[in-house]
Amino acid sequence: MAKIYSKKNQVTTKMKPKKEVISFLLSYSKALYFIKVEDKSFEIIAN
Repeated sequence: MAKIYSKKNQVTTKMKPKKEVISFLLSYSKALYFIKVEDKSFEIIAN
């Protein structure tokens, strides 16, 4: 069993996101606001 778990993957694929995904995530993160009031926090998406 030790041999099964010690094998390394010989095929490594580098995953690159599409430009659309990156722009969506950046615009989402820019529109996301956190407001903390006393012990509560609110998440607001300003579109």
